[in-house]
Amino acid sequence: MLRAISATFLTLLLSVCASRAQEPDPGDWTALLAQAKGETVYFHAWGGEPRINAYIGWVGDEVAKRYGITLKQVKVDDTANVVSRVLAEKAAGQTTKGSVDLVWINGENFAAMKARGLLLKDGWADKLPNWKYVDVAGKPTVTKDFTVPTDGLEAPWGMAQLVFMYDTARTSKPPRSMAALLDWARDHPGRFTYPQPPDFHGSTFLKQALYELAPDPARLLSPASDEDFETVTGPLFAYLDKLHPLMWRSGRAFPQNSSAMRQRLADNETDIAFTFNPAGASNAIANGELPDTVRTYVLDGGTIGNTHFVAIPFNATAPAGAMVVADFLMSPEAQARKQDPDVWGDPTVLDVDRLPAADKARFDELDLGIATLDPQDLGETLPEPHPSWIPKLEQAWATRYGIE
Repeated sequence: MLRAISATFLTLLLSVCASRAQEPDPGDWTALLAQAKGETVYFHAWGGEPRINAYIGWVGDEVAKRYGITLKQVKVDDTANVVSRVLAEKAAGQTTKGSVDLVWINGENFAAMKARGLLLKDGWADKLPNWKYVDVAGKPTVTKDFTVPTDGLEAPWGMAQLVFMYDTARTSKPPRSMAALLDWARDHPGRFTYPQPPDFHGSTFLKQALYELAPDPARLLSPASDEDFETVTGPLFAYLDKLHPLMWRSGRAFPQNSSAMRQRLADNETDIAFTFNPAGASNAIANGELPDTVRTYVLDGGTIGNTHFVAIPFNATAPAGAMVVADFLMSPEAQARKQDPDVWGDPTVLDVDRLPAADKARFDELDLGIATLDPQDLGETLPEPHPSWIPKLEQAWATRYGIE
Protein backbone atom coordinates (compact mmCIF):
# COMPACT_ATOMS: atom_id res chain seq x y z
CA MET A 1 0.00 0.00 0.00
CA LEU A 2 2.80 2.38 0.98
CA ARG A 3 4.66 1.52 -2.21
CA ALA A 4 1.53 2.33 -4.26
CA ILE A 5 1.11 5.69 -2.52
CA SER A 6 4.79 6.49 -3.08
CA ALA A 7 4.48 5.66 -6.75
CA THR A 8 1.41 7.87 -7.08
CA PHE A 9 3.18 10.72 -5.29
CA LEU A 10 6.21 10.34 -7.55
CA THR A 11 4.00 10.44 -10.62
CA LEU A 12 2.32 13.64 -9.42
CA LEU A 13 5.68 15.21 -8.57
CA LEU A 14 7.09 14.41 -11.99
CA SER A 15 3.95 15.84 -13.59
CA VAL A 16 4.34 19.11 -11.66
CA CYS A 17 8.02 19.34 -12.52
CA ALA A 18 7.28 18.67 -16.19
CA SER A 19 4.62 21.37 -16.14
CA ARG A 20 7.05 23.84 -14.63
CA ALA A 21 9.65 22.90 -17.21
CA GLN A 22 7.16 23.96 -19.86
CA GLU A 23 6.76 27.45 -18.39
CA PRO A 24 8.46 29.99 -20.67
CA ASP A 25 11.49 31.71 -19.22
CA PRO A 26 12.32 35.02 -20.96
CA GLY A 27 15.71 34.86 -19.26
CA ASP A 28 16.58 31.93 -21.60
CA TRP A 29 15.47 33.51 -24.87
CA THR A 30 16.93 30.83 -27.13
CA ALA A 31 14.97 28.11 -25.34
CA LEU A 32 11.86 30.26 -25.31
CA LEU A 33 12.04 30.82 -29.08
CA ALA A 34 12.28 27.07 -29.59
CA GLN A 35 9.28 26.56 -27.34
CA ALA A 36 7.28 29.25 -29.17
CA LYS A 37 7.91 27.88 -32.65
CA GLY A 38 4.76 26.35 -34.06
CA GLU A 39 2.43 27.95 -31.50
CA THR A 40 -0.74 29.82 -32.40
CA VAL A 41 -1.25 33.03 -30.43
CA TYR A 42 -4.80 34.33 -30.11
CA PHE A 43 -4.45 38.08 -29.72
CA HIS A 44 -7.63 39.74 -28.40
CA ALA A 45 -7.46 43.35 -29.54
CA TRP A 46 -9.90 46.14 -30.31
CA GLY A 47 -10.91 45.77 -33.94
CA GLY A 48 -12.62 49.08 -34.64
CA GLU A 49 -9.88 50.76 -36.68
CA PRO A 50 -8.85 49.34 -40.08
CA ARG A 51 -5.35 50.87 -39.90
CA ILE A 52 -4.67 49.16 -36.58
CA ASN A 53 -6.03 45.85 -37.85
CA ALA A 54 -3.76 46.12 -40.88
CA TYR A 55 -0.78 46.78 -38.61
CA ILE A 56 -1.57 43.72 -36.50
CA GLY A 57 -1.79 41.77 -39.76
CA TRP A 58 1.73 42.92 -40.64
CA VAL A 59 2.94 41.83 -37.19
CA GLY A 60 1.40 38.42 -37.84
CA ASP A 61 3.26 38.11 -41.15
CA GLU A 62 6.56 39.03 -39.50
CA VAL A 63 6.35 36.71 -36.49
CA ALA A 64 5.35 33.89 -38.83
CA LYS A 65 8.40 34.42 -41.05
CA ARG A 66 10.86 35.03 -38.24
CA TYR A 67 9.67 32.76 -35.45
CA GLY A 68 7.23 30.26 -36.89
CA ILE A 69 4.36 31.68 -34.82
CA THR A 70 0.81 31.99 -36.10
CA LEU A 71 -0.86 35.18 -34.83
CA LYS A 72 -4.64 35.36 -34.97
CA GLN A 73 -6.34 38.63 -34.05
CA VAL A 74 -9.62 38.18 -32.21
CA LYS A 75 -11.36 41.52 -32.78
CA VAL A 76 -13.18 42.84 -29.73
CA ASP A 77 -15.22 45.98 -29.13
CA ASP A 78 -14.82 46.07 -25.35
CA THR A 79 -11.81 44.68 -23.49
CA ALA A 80 -13.98 44.26 -20.40
CA ASN A 81 -15.58 41.30 -22.20
CA VAL A 82 -12.14 39.67 -22.47
CA VAL A 83 -11.61 40.17 -18.74
CA SER A 84 -14.98 38.53 -18.09
CA ARG A 85 -14.06 35.57 -20.29
CA VAL A 86 -10.77 34.90 -18.48
CA LEU A 87 -12.52 35.34 -15.12
CA ALA A 88 -15.16 32.79 -16.14
CA GLU A 89 -12.45 30.33 -17.15
CA LYS A 90 -10.77 30.73 -13.78
CA ALA A 91 -14.06 30.22 -11.96
CA ALA A 92 -14.59 27.03 -13.95
CA GLY A 93 -11.16 25.73 -12.93
CA GLN A 94 -9.66 26.10 -16.41
CA THR A 95 -6.09 26.83 -15.35
CA THR A 96 -4.53 25.83 -18.68
CA LYS A 97 -5.45 25.98 -22.37
CA GLY A 98 -7.30 29.27 -22.00
CA SER A 99 -8.89 30.97 -24.99
CA VAL A 100 -6.86 34.19 -24.68
CA ASP A 101 -3.10 34.22 -25.21
CA LEU A 102 -2.49 37.95 -25.48
CA VAL A 103 -4.75 40.94 -24.81
CA TRP A 104 -4.46 44.66 -25.64
CA ILE A 105 -5.17 46.33 -22.34
CA ASN A 106 -4.71 49.20 -19.91
CA GLY A 107 -6.49 51.13 -17.18
CA GLU A 108 -9.36 49.62 -15.26
CA ASN A 109 -9.18 46.35 -17.21
CA PHE A 110 -5.56 45.79 -16.21
CA ALA A 111 -6.36 46.72 -12.61
CA ALA A 112 -9.22 44.21 -12.57
CA MET A 113 -7.13 41.39 -14.03
CA LYS A 114 -4.24 42.06 -11.67
CA ALA A 115 -6.49 42.21 -8.61
CA ARG A 116 -8.23 38.94 -9.52
CA GLY A 117 -5.06 37.01 -10.31
CA LEU A 118 -5.94 36.67 -14.00
CA LEU A 119 -2.49 37.51 -15.37
CA LEU A 120 0.59 35.38 -15.94
CA LYS A 121 2.67 35.66 -12.79
CA ASP A 122 6.39 36.18 -12.27
CA GLY A 123 6.74 39.52 -14.08
CA TRP A 124 7.99 38.74 -17.55
CA ALA A 125 7.70 41.98 -19.52
CA ASP A 126 10.82 43.65 -18.14
CA LYS A 127 12.82 40.50 -18.90
CA LEU A 128 12.14 40.62 -22.66
CA PRO A 129 15.14 41.45 -24.90
CA ASN A 130 13.70 44.70 -26.26
CA TRP A 131 12.82 46.03 -22.80
CA LYS A 132 16.27 47.60 -22.66
CA TYR A 133 15.11 50.24 -25.13
CA VAL A 134 11.91 51.22 -23.24
CA ASP A 135 11.96 54.80 -21.96
CA VAL A 136 11.27 54.07 -18.30
CA ALA A 137 12.71 57.37 -17.05
CA GLY A 138 11.13 59.67 -19.62
CA LYS A 139 7.77 57.89 -19.84
CA PRO A 140 6.90 56.74 -16.32
CA THR A 141 3.49 55.40 -17.38
CA VAL A 142 5.26 52.42 -18.99
CA THR A 143 5.56 51.01 -15.46
CA LYS A 144 2.43 52.56 -13.88
CA ASP A 145 -0.87 51.89 -15.58
CA PHE A 146 -3.44 54.44 -14.37
CA THR A 147 -1.34 54.69 -11.15
CA VAL A 148 -1.29 50.87 -10.72
CA PRO A 149 2.25 49.39 -10.84
CA THR A 150 2.59 47.01 -13.77
CA ASP A 151 5.13 44.77 -11.95
CA GLY A 152 6.21 43.31 -15.28
CA LEU A 153 2.73 41.80 -15.86
CA GLU A 154 2.17 43.70 -19.12
CA ALA A 155 4.47 44.94 -21.88
CA PRO A 156 4.18 48.54 -23.11
CA TRP A 157 3.04 48.85 -26.71
CA GLY A 158 2.29 52.50 -27.38
CA MET A 159 1.79 55.97 -25.92
CA ALA A 160 -1.21 58.26 -26.04
CA GLN A 161 -1.86 61.86 -25.10
CA LEU A 162 -4.95 63.99 -25.42
CA VAL A 163 -4.68 66.71 -28.07
CA PHE A 164 -7.35 69.10 -29.28
CA MET A 165 -8.14 69.79 -32.94
CA TYR A 166 -9.40 72.95 -34.61
CA ASP A 167 -9.74 74.27 -38.16
CA THR A 168 -7.50 77.29 -38.67
CA ALA A 169 -9.76 78.42 -41.50
CA ARG A 170 -12.51 79.10 -38.96
CA THR A 171 -10.81 79.48 -35.58
CA SER A 172 -7.75 81.60 -34.86
CA LYS A 173 -7.42 81.34 -31.06
CA PRO A 174 -8.80 78.09 -29.62
CA PRO A 175 -9.37 77.92 -25.84
CA ARG A 176 -6.45 76.49 -23.90
CA SER A 177 -8.10 75.69 -20.59
CA MET A 178 -11.45 74.43 -19.37
CA ALA A 179 -12.29 77.88 -18.03
CA ALA A 180 -11.43 79.40 -21.41
CA LEU A 181 -13.53 76.75 -23.15
CA LEU A 182 -16.61 77.83 -21.22
CA ASP A 183 -16.01 81.47 -22.15
CA TRP A 184 -15.40 80.46 -25.76
CA ALA A 185 -18.62 78.42 -25.83
CA ARG A 186 -20.58 81.45 -24.64
CA ASP A 187 -19.23 83.37 -27.64
CA HIS A 188 -19.68 80.42 -30.02
CA PRO A 189 -22.84 78.58 -28.95
CA GLY A 190 -23.41 75.18 -30.49
CA ARG A 191 -19.84 74.84 -31.78
CA PHE A 192 -18.45 72.32 -29.25
CA THR A 193 -19.40 68.84 -28.17
CA TYR A 194 -17.83 65.71 -26.70
CA PRO A 195 -18.67 61.98 -27.01
CA GLN A 196 -21.19 60.48 -24.65
CA PRO A 197 -19.60 58.62 -21.73
CA PRO A 198 -18.79 55.76 -21.28
CA ASP A 199 -17.17 56.20 -24.68
CA PHE A 200 -13.44 56.36 -23.92
CA HIS A 201 -12.97 59.86 -25.35
CA GLY A 202 -16.06 61.15 -23.57
CA SER A 203 -14.85 59.81 -20.23
CA THR A 204 -11.39 61.26 -20.92
CA PHE A 205 -12.94 64.70 -21.38
CA LEU A 206 -14.52 64.36 -17.93
CA LYS A 207 -11.18 63.37 -16.40
CA GLN A 208 -9.37 66.21 -18.16
CA ALA A 209 -11.88 68.76 -16.89
CA LEU A 210 -11.74 67.23 -13.41
CA TYR A 211 -7.98 67.78 -13.24
CA GLU A 212 -8.48 71.52 -13.71
CA LEU A 213 -11.62 71.88 -11.59
CA ALA A 214 -11.12 69.53 -8.61
CA PRO A 215 -10.20 71.19 -5.30
CA ASP A 216 -7.18 68.88 -4.97
CA PRO A 217 -6.24 67.17 -8.27
CA ALA A 218 -3.75 64.94 -6.43
CA ARG A 219 -6.73 63.19 -4.85
CA LEU A 220 -7.41 61.62 -8.27
CA LEU A 221 -4.28 59.51 -7.99
CA SER A 222 -5.72 57.57 -5.04
CA PRO A 223 -8.74 55.24 -5.10
CA ALA A 224 -12.13 56.95 -5.28
CA SER A 225 -14.37 56.74 -2.24
CA ASP A 226 -18.03 57.41 -1.58
CA GLU A 227 -17.12 59.70 1.30
CA ASP A 228 -15.60 62.52 -0.75
CA PHE A 229 -16.72 61.75 -4.31
CA GLU A 230 -19.24 64.59 -4.41
CA THR A 231 -16.73 67.04 -2.91
CA VAL A 232 -14.09 66.17 -5.51
CA THR A 233 -16.44 66.07 -8.52
CA GLY A 234 -18.91 68.79 -7.52
CA PRO A 235 -17.05 71.56 -9.39
CA LEU A 236 -16.93 69.36 -12.52
CA PHE A 237 -20.68 68.83 -12.66
CA ALA A 238 -21.35 72.49 -11.86
CA TYR A 239 -19.12 73.32 -14.84
CA LEU A 240 -20.91 70.87 -17.13
CA ASP A 241 -24.28 72.29 -16.08
CA LYS A 242 -23.10 75.62 -17.50
CA LEU A 243 -21.35 74.16 -20.56
CA HIS A 244 -24.02 71.77 -21.85
CA PRO A 245 -26.65 74.37 -22.84
CA LEU A 246 -23.96 76.12 -24.90
CA MET A 247 -22.94 72.98 -26.80
CA TRP A 248 -23.97 71.34 -30.04
CA ARG A 249 -27.69 70.55 -29.89
CA SER A 250 -27.76 72.39 -26.57
CA GLY A 251 -26.18 69.40 -24.84
CA ARG A 252 -29.30 67.28 -25.32
CA ALA A 253 -27.50 64.88 -27.67
CA PHE A 254 -23.90 63.73 -27.86
CA PRO A 255 -21.75 62.00 -30.51
CA GLN A 256 -21.45 58.30 -29.82
CA ASN A 257 -17.69 58.16 -30.29
CA SER A 258 -14.61 60.09 -31.36
CA SER A 259 -15.19 59.38 -35.06
CA ALA A 260 -18.64 60.97 -34.88
CA MET A 261 -17.18 63.97 -33.02
CA ARG A 262 -14.49 64.34 -35.68
CA GLN A 263 -17.16 64.20 -38.38
CA ARG A 264 -18.96 67.14 -36.73
CA LEU A 265 -15.72 69.12 -37.11
CA ALA A 266 -15.33 68.05 -40.73
CA ASP A 267 -18.94 68.98 -41.54
CA ASN A 268 -18.56 72.47 -40.02
CA GLU A 269 -21.08 71.68 -37.30
CA THR A 270 -18.49 72.26 -34.58
CA ASP A 271 -15.13 74.02 -34.36
CA ILE A 272 -13.21 71.93 -31.82
CA ALA A 273 -12.68 68.18 -31.38
CA PHE A 274 -10.05 66.06 -29.67
CA THR A 275 -8.22 62.78 -30.01
CA PHE A 276 -6.00 60.61 -27.84
CA ASN A 277 -3.55 60.06 -30.69
CA PRO A 278 -1.26 63.05 -31.31
CA ALA A 279 -1.08 61.97 -34.98
CA GLY A 280 -4.84 61.40 -35.26
CA ALA A 281 -5.54 64.69 -37.04
CA SER A 282 -2.74 64.12 -39.56
CA ASN A 283 -4.07 60.62 -40.22
CA ALA A 284 -7.56 62.00 -40.81
CA ILE A 285 -6.22 64.69 -43.16
CA ALA A 286 -4.25 62.10 -45.13
CA ASN A 287 -7.39 59.98 -45.47
CA GLY A 288 -9.53 62.90 -46.60
CA GLU A 289 -11.58 62.88 -43.39
CA LEU A 290 -10.53 66.39 -42.31
CA PRO A 291 -9.44 69.48 -44.29
CA ASP A 292 -5.70 70.21 -44.40
CA THR A 293 -6.29 73.42 -42.44
CA VAL A 294 -6.88 71.45 -39.21
CA ARG A 295 -4.17 71.68 -36.56
CA THR A 296 -3.72 70.34 -33.02
CA TYR A 297 -2.88 71.93 -29.69
CA VAL A 298 -2.70 71.07 -25.99
CA LEU A 299 -4.01 72.86 -22.92
CA ASP A 300 -1.76 75.19 -20.94
CA GLY A 301 -1.96 73.04 -17.80
CA GLY A 302 -1.13 69.82 -19.64
CA THR A 303 -3.28 66.98 -20.96
CA ILE A 304 -3.87 63.40 -19.88
CA GLY A 305 -1.57 60.78 -21.31
CA ASN A 306 -1.08 57.07 -20.79
CA THR A 307 0.52 53.92 -22.10
CA HIS A 308 -1.31 50.99 -23.61
CA PHE A 309 0.00 47.49 -23.14
CA VAL A 310 -0.30 43.82 -24.01
CA ALA A 311 -0.74 41.24 -21.25
CA ILE A 312 -0.82 37.44 -21.01
CA PRO A 313 -3.60 35.72 -19.03
CA PHE A 314 -2.60 33.23 -16.34
CA ASN A 315 -3.99 30.27 -18.32
CA ALA A 316 -2.79 31.19 -21.82
CA THR A 317 -2.37 28.22 -24.13
CA ALA A 318 0.67 29.73 -25.87
CA PRO A 319 2.50 31.94 -23.31
CA ALA A 320 5.88 31.48 -24.99
CA GLY A 321 4.52 32.60 -28.36
CA ALA A 322 2.72 35.49 -26.66
CA MET A 323 6.01 36.69 -25.12
CA VAL A 324 7.73 36.58 -28.50
CA VAL A 325 4.93 38.63 -30.04
CA ALA A 326 5.04 41.12 -27.14
CA ASP A 327 8.81 41.48 -27.56
CA PHE A 328 8.47 42.04 -31.31
CA LEU A 329 5.82 44.72 -30.67
CA MET A 330 8.46 46.57 -28.57
CA SER A 331 11.19 46.21 -31.20
CA PRO A 332 12.53 49.40 -32.82
CA GLU A 333 11.39 48.16 -36.23
CA ALA A 334 7.80 47.51 -35.15
CA GLN A 335 7.64 50.68 -33.04
CA ALA A 336 8.89 52.88 -35.88
CA ARG A 337 6.40 51.37 -38.30
CA LYS A 338 3.61 51.93 -35.79
CA GLN A 339 4.59 55.59 -35.34
CA ASP A 340 4.45 56.22 -39.10
CA PRO A 341 1.25 58.26 -39.67
CA ASP A 342 0.68 56.40 -42.93
CA VAL A 343 0.49 53.16 -40.95
CA TRP A 344 -0.97 54.09 -37.54
CA GLY A 345 0.73 57.15 -36.04
CA ASP A 346 0.93 55.72 -32.51
CA PRO A 347 3.82 57.23 -30.48
CA THR A 348 6.63 54.96 -29.38
CA VAL A 349 7.34 53.65 -25.87
CA LEU A 350 11.07 53.59 -26.65
CA ASP A 351 13.86 56.04 -25.81
CA VAL A 352 14.79 56.86 -29.39
CA ASP A 353 18.04 58.58 -28.41
CA ARG A 354 19.35 55.33 -26.89
CA LEU A 355 18.72 53.21 -29.97
CA PRO A 356 21.47 51.94 -32.27
CA ALA A 357 22.12 54.39 -35.10
CA ALA A 358 20.27 52.39 -37.75
CA ASP A 359 17.19 52.03 -35.56
CA LYS A 360 17.26 55.68 -34.51
CA ALA A 361 17.31 56.60 -38.19
CA ARG A 362 13.98 54.81 -38.65
CA PHE A 363 12.38 57.38 -36.35
CA ASP A 364 14.38 60.38 -37.54
CA GLU A 365 13.18 59.78 -41.09
CA LEU A 366 9.49 59.72 -40.18
CA ASP A 367 7.25 62.54 -41.37
CA LEU A 368 4.86 62.84 -38.42
CA GLY A 369 2.27 64.70 -40.46
CA ILE A 370 1.07 68.22 -41.13
CA ALA A 371 -1.03 68.54 -37.96
CA THR A 372 1.13 66.56 -35.52
CA LEU A 373 2.89 68.45 -32.74
CA ASP A 374 6.56 67.76 -32.18
CA PRO A 375 7.06 65.66 -29.02
CA GLN A 376 8.61 68.62 -27.20
CA ASP A 377 5.48 70.69 -27.94
CA LEU A 378 3.07 68.27 -26.27
CA GLY A 379 3.59 69.97 -22.92
CA GLU A 380 3.05 68.35 -19.54
CA THR A 381 1.57 64.87 -19.53
CA LEU A 382 -0.98 64.45 -16.75
CA PRO A 383 -1.21 60.93 -15.31
CA GLU A 384 -4.47 59.03 -15.59
CA PRO A 385 -6.56 59.05 -12.42
CA HIS A 386 -6.82 55.84 -10.42
CA PRO A 387 -9.08 53.39 -12.34
CA SER A 388 -11.72 53.43 -9.61
CA TRP A 389 -12.74 56.99 -10.56
CA ILE A 390 -13.89 56.02 -14.05
CA PRO A 391 -17.04 53.94 -13.36
CA LYS A 392 -18.11 56.38 -10.64
CA LEU A 393 -17.71 59.35 -12.97
CA GLU A 394 -19.57 57.64 -15.78
CA GLN A 395 -22.46 56.60 -13.56
CA ALA A 396 -22.74 60.04 -11.99
CA TRP A 397 -22.77 61.63 -15.45
CA ALA A 398 -25.50 59.26 -16.68
CA THR A 399 -27.61 59.83 -13.57
CA ARG A 400 -27.31 63.61 -13.68
CA TYR A 401 -28.02 64.00 -17.38
CA GLY A 402 -30.64 61.29 -17.72
CA ILE A 403 -28.71 59.07 -20.11
CA GLU A 404 -28.23 55.43 -19.18
